[in-house]
Amino acid sequence: MNESFNELFKKSLENVKTKPGSIINGTVMNIEGDIVMIDSGLKSESKISIDQFKNSDGNLEIKIGDTVQVVLDTVEDGFGETLLSREKAKRKESWKNLEKAHKDSTTVNGVINGKVKGGFTVELKEIRAFLPGSLVDIRPVKETSHLEGKKLEFKVIKLDKKRNNVVVSRKAVIEFENLEERNKLLKILEEGIDIYGTVKNLTDYGAFIDLGGIDGLLHITDMAWKRVKHPNEIVKLGEKIKIRVLKFDKKNTRVSLGLKQLSKDPWTNVSKKYPVGSKIFGKVTNLTDYGCFVEIKEGIEGLVHISEMDWTNKNIHPSKIIDINKSIEVMILDIDEDRRRISLGLKQCTENPWKIFSEKYKKGDCVKGIIKSITDFGIFIGLKGGVDGLVHLSDVSWINSGEDSVEKYKKNDTINTVVLQVDVERERISLGIKQLEEDPYKKYIRINKKYSIVNGIIKKIDDMNLYINIDEGVESILKLNKLFDKIDKKVLSLININDKVEIKLNSFDKKNRLINVSFSENYINKLKNKFLLKKNKKKSKKDNDSNTIK
Repeated sequence: MNESFNELFKKSLENVKTKPGSIINGTVMNIEGDIVMIDSGLKSESKISIDQFKNSDGNLEIKIGDTVQVVLDTVEDGFGETLLSREKAKRKESWKNLEKAHKDSTTVNGVINGKVKGGFTVELKEIRAFLPGSLVDIRPVKETSHLEGKKLEFKVIKLDKKRNNVVVSRKAVIEFENLEERNKLLKILEEGIDIYGTVKNLTDYGAFIDLGGIDGLLHITDMAWKRVKHPNEIVKLGEKIKIRVLKFDKKNTRVSLGLKQLSKDPWTNVSKKYPVGSKIFGKVTNLTDYGCFVEIKEGIEGLVHISEMDWTNKNIHPSKIIDINKSIEVMILDIDEDRRRISLGLKQCTENPWKIFSEKYKKGDCVKGIIKSITDFGIFIGLKGGVDGLVHLSDVSWINSGEDSVEKYKKNDTINTVVLQVDVERERISLGIKQLEEDPYKKYIRINKKYSIVNGIIKKIDDMNLYINIDEGVESILKLNKLFDKIDKKVLSLININDKVEIKLNSFDKKNRLINVSFSENYINKLKNKFLLKKNKKKSKKDNDSNTIK
């Protein structure tokens, strides 16, 4: 044989495309560490990274002896090695498959692996494609976590190899698949039937359920008999659930679904199960500024209004008294089955401090307390047991009234009071300070009998009456019309405020704490004499003035 090795090698390459970028076959000769040795029939074996032979799950796809397609990068790299690429070969193969799928309108498999502006990225083997947000599903989808990382089918709707641009649609696949399934479903779909569906989207107001070609709305109010804050409390994306068809608009293909309707309404005969006045334990499910909601049974919640939480703290926030998810004892106060409302009481499960106070103290008992506040209408006194009592301005002093009666009292002073009235139902305790001393009016009428002649000082005059103080804290009234028979009106002009007068006690008005009086005969005569004296002096002066003029 006269042929040299170089000539033989050149002949062997005649049947092999050796142009860079060509796809050629190679044989896996060895796998060492992270390197795979490939014999492609060229001058030397080539080394390719083992990563190029792994699938999307990270598993090795080849073994020694396998024939694989590779792309010829360089026949001679200057160091006597031939550079091959398995990755480029897989990518070229993927492009061919995509071109065929686009031409034949068939589907390709891919995985949603990321979010970008306007949509998502999809891994189609070695090719990265763009999935517009509007083409993810038949309906707009905000949450795609249930789709990410899963192998899904797509249709290639745009392909530009030169710009490396691939656009795919999942919506097109669903619409095609759903067409036949949708037609079957429309034949059997009617109100009242139970059917299975898959949760495909969640919103604040409910969940969209894929019934198989048709989507139905499961509104948040139809998810459970209990109050639901958000649909994800009841259902999860991708979950298959059994639901009931509540309404079906065949013309517009709208389906309303219900989940709670599959179970018995817990509100049935609720009044018999929970009589008003009965006590029961429940779990706190929500706190608000006006109270808290308590679940007494699955699907049945009642409201404990802030006014029914504590006997003494009326304006405290519920969070200061109870914690969410805590089990508490409550009393049934009222049930409105038509409106599905239950009023509950928390304080009713503890001792009523107002009742305890009423059992311990009766009218007339003396109690000690601390002044909590002084208002325009009285003094609030803090008493034992956490209850407050009110001393009205009219019960502060026998002598002083209005603001004058409270000027000597200060907040946090400890004072003695007398119990005047206890109203357990209205949670009110009336107290008095002046009642600690004997009523000066009663004392006076006990000492001074009817028709007695006493002295007094005129404190006020109006068109109808004279008001006369006859002792400290004791006031009398003299009606002027009863004087006109005995005294001329001109005589009365001599009477002034702060004049000392002599009066007769005619009658006692115990209800209004007044004494009806009249001037004594002696005082009337004094007034008449005083008037005549004044009149004579005026006449005498007039006569003198007249004589002087003459």
